[in-house]
Amino acid sequence: MISGRNVLDRQLLRGGDKMDYPLLWVTLILLAFGLMMVYSATVSGKEMLVIKEQGKIVASLPYYYLQRQMIFVGAIGVLCMAAFGVRMSLWKQLTPYLVGISVAMLVAVLFLGVQAGGARRWLSLGIVNLQPAEMFKVAVIMYLASFLTRRVDILLHFKKVWYVAWLPALGIVLIYLSGDLGSVVIIAGLTVTLLFLGGLRLKWFISAIAFGAVAVTAAIITTPYRLRRVLAFRDPLADPYGDGFQLSHALSALANGGWLGKGLGNSLERFYLPEIHTDFILALIAEELGIVSVLLMIGVFAWMVWRAFSIGKQARDLELYFSAYVAKGVGIWLGMQSFFHIGVNIGLLPTKGLTLPFISYGGSSLLVTMAAMTLLLRIDYENRRKMRGFRI
Repeated sequence: MISGRNVLDRQLLRGGDKMDYPLLWVTLILLAFGLMMVYSATVSGKEMLVIKEQGKIVASLPYYYLQRQMIFVGAIGVLCMAAFGVRMSLWKQLTPYLVGISVAMLVAVLFLGVQAGGARRWLSLGIVNLQPAEMFKVAVIMYLASFLTRRVDILLHFKKVWYVAWLPALGIVLIYLSGDLGSVVIIAGLTVTLLFLGGLRLKWFISAIAFGAVAVTAAIITTPYRLRRVLAFRDPLADPYGDGFQLSHALSALANGGWLGKGLGNSLERFYLPEIHTDFILALIAEELGIVSVLLMIGVFAWMVWRAFSIGKQARDLELYFSAYVAKGVGIWLGMQSFFHIGVNIGLLPTKGLTLPFISYGGSSLLVTMAAMTLLLRIDYENRRKMRGFRI
């Protein structure tokens, strides 16, 4: 006869093994949707890979980007399944090494990086190019989470705040030198917001935001091509074949799509809009699937941000402070990254060259987003186990 105590133990064991399946399924659906949109963006049009010899097209590879993206998803997925088994306490111990590697990569890209589009952002690893700025986004989240669990008291003393801020500032400087102002804005905003949630005083938070706005303005004014982008953003049709080319065609895609879209594979702007599979993939979604789909996607990202903060609050209530800060950092980053991409594509912000999480083509972007969600799912898993009396 099975005792009541044994039945309760088995129920706790089953409950402790559960995870946030809605969050997992939403992530998988977004990845599958991203594959579909990458295929639609590159099967024909401006971004389809073609091979030329002596100025003539000798071959076309309509499935090239889809195949690579599928390989990225599969390979990174295997790594993430392995990483899910790593305890958050071990991730905390590994944080200094991860930060050191990411900073070393930021330095290396300045000297050994592949230059494209006026910036030196990628390190060539043979078959793939890695973008160190993307890696640093996760590293800075883990660094801040680790620091705040040990030295949160310094946020109350103005002369000591720089103790926690020097490493993000170093990364920001290195990324700015590589020409990636978009990632600079994301990392700076992520750092200041996470410090504010950790207890940074409101007046210092506001001062940091104001200083950042002045610094970004100075960076734009002193760099001719950035200044031209901002001026084109104000009126893209004033120079539709120059600096306003991308934004004018992105807005054209929104207008063409209407509420319900022209249908999957029926985009016209993919024959004109550069980087439609990366920086402007939302414009493709709007044209083919309509503004309704864009609004639905905004709702999905908003739900994921809310879920990240909910998991973080639960971890804080369970006194898992490192996990709490990591979860909130993931939520801040996901919200900012998706906001800036969407804002650029709908003409709300100047062009910045930022990908849409889970959807845009690119191995570095996928690695960061899938790693962030793996951490979030692990944190939720440990929360559930601790609530059921298991050791973490």
